[in-house]
Parts: sequence; structure tokens; C-alpha cells
Amino acid sequence: MSGSERRSYRSALRAEQAEATRRRVLAAAADRFAEHGYGRTKLTEIAADAGVSVETVKAYGPKRALLLAAFEQTFAGSEGSAPLLEREQFTAIEHLEGAAYLTAGIELIAAANARSAGLWRAFVSAADTEADVRATLGQLLEHRRTDIRETVARLRHRGLVDTSSDEETAAVLSFVLSPEGYEQLVLDAGLTEHQYRAHLQRLVAAALCPGP
Repeated sequence: MSGSERRSYRSALRAEQAEATRRRVLAAAADRFAEHGYGRTKLTEIAADAGVSVETVKAYGPKRALLLAAFEQTFAGSEGSAPLLEREQFTAIEHLEGAAYLTAGIELIAAANARSAGLWRAFVSAADTEADVRATLGQLLEHRRTDIRETVARLRHRGLVDTSSDEETAAVLSFVLSPEGYEQLVLDAGLTEHQYRAHLQRLVAAALCPGP
């Protein structure tokens, strides 16, 4: 191996290690925020849970940035504002057609809601008292609306939408598929995961093809 190759290898290894550390920190942050809430979570606790220094955690930005990144990683599998339909788990089902595509997509959202419900509750609660978190939540909700609109367009292209208004359909789907829905049905009402998914399939089908 030449000198340049060794440097390239070491650089790639360091980048991989740095990414693994960041994901570990965000996972620890997600657990802390979900269990204790935003206000009561300390950076020192996140650092201890992740096995890193407080300085490492602080390097990732203020606490609200950790909250957003932790939610994105927990819900979508990766950070960033990339559309949900461009994330790996959704591109993996893009080849499916008809009901198979719809069912697979609903299952992905249901699983994401299950992973992130506690974290979402902390996010919404923090937004009530923290202006910066409230602004961040607003941006996140706007991204969700954009994702839902694109979802409706793709479903219509597949012949799965029988409504006159895409905007209305998107609004209904945003409500049905929201983390709040999982919170109310599973965490509050005590439905099982299986029951939640079954209801979700029926509710989405009704939203896409309402009866007379």
C-alpha cells in the first residue's frame, strides 16, 4: 500500500469512527429525551450514556440541535432534511406496485412512529416553552407536510387514490399517520402494535378511497 493509499485508508477509518460515535451519541440523546423530557436531560448524562466526553457532545451543537438530530435518526434512520421518500428504507420499496407498495409504506411509518413516540412527545412538550425548539418543530412539521404531499402524488400515480383533492387527502393522511396517533392509540389507549397497524391500514385505505 502506497503512502497516499494509507492516508486515504486512515482518513476513511477516522470518518467511519466519527460517524459511529455521532450515531451513538444521538441514540443516547434519544433515550434520555424520551425518558426524562427535554428540560431535565443534561448533556453530561448523554455523554455518560454514550461513553464519550461532554466536549464531544457539545461539539454537535446546542441541545435543541441534538433533539432534532436524535429524532431524525430515530424516526427516519438518518439525519438531515432529505425527503422521507428518498431515505433508504423507502427507496427499497419503490419497485413495489399497488397494494403491496401501500402496505409496505404504512408498515415503515408505523415502525417509525413506534420507535420515536416518546421522543416526539418530548419534542412537542419542549416546543411549548422553548422558542427555538418551537421554531425547529415548525420546520419539521413543514417537511412532514411536503413528504405527505409527495406520497399522495406517488400513490395517485399508482392508481391508489380516488379523491378529488390531493391537498385534502394529504391533510387527512398527515393526521392519520402522525406520531400523535400512535401515542393516543398505543401509549394512551393501550392498543397492541398489531391492532395499531391494522387500524392504520384501514384508516389510510378509507382516506385514499372514501365511500359515497
